[in-house]
Amino acid sequence: MNKPKHDRAPDSAAARHTRILLVEDHPLMRQAVKETILQERDLAICGEAEDETAAMQLIKTTQPHLVLLDLSLGDSSGMDLIKWISKTDPNIRVLILSMHDEMLYAERAIRAGARGYLNKRAAPDIIIAAIRAVLAGNIYLNPAIVGRILQRLANGKAQAGTPDVEQLSDREMETFELIGAGLGSREISERLCISVKTVEAYRQRIKEKLGIATGPELARRAVEWVLSKT
Repeated sequence: MNKPKHDRAPDSAAARHTRILLVEDHPLMRQAVKETILQERDLAICGEAEDETAAMQLIKTTQPHLVLLDLSLGDSSGMDLIKWISKTDPNIRVLILSMHDEMLYAERAIRAGARGYLNKRAAPDIIIAAIRAVLAGNIYLNPAIVGRILQRLANGKAQAGTPDVEQLSDREMETFELIGAGLGSREISERLCISVKTVEAYRQRIKEKLGIATGPELARRAVEWVLSKT
């Protein structure tokens, strides 16, 4: 006797009803995260993108419930995509999965519209827990990061001698962090997939915004900033 058409395996695509879009430019990382998610019967991958343009197209066509997003997307910033999603469809939840320093970027990502922030080194069960927390309407952050953010807010935005980087754009912030990590302009251009000329323009704007006169002073202040967050 033939089985009725609706009698399918419980882990079939039809049984998965929560659509997740993966936006990650590293294929191996994307595959690892995909395999983790597909272990859950109620979660489905509705699409995969490696850059901002592809992600925007897939968001329009697949209407995901959640976008799992890296902040580094070739020549574009994941921050820009977060803001676009928030304006296009505020009902779509965004969870960041990135190698960027949580202390430097988690709060900024939440302000841009993300609902959670995870480091790529997080264990698979933590990734799933974060996805479920965000889908439930909660904000997910590493508890240690929450404590440090609250402590920073309690102590005031900026301590004496520490630059207030809140006025920097997202790309300027990324550049400032990489300067603090000891990278030169060419290395930064390769890391962010932008030209050396653009990096130099960011350096100049950072100096103007933070009241810095010279390149060596910019490097010193950037290192101090990065060290203050470790």
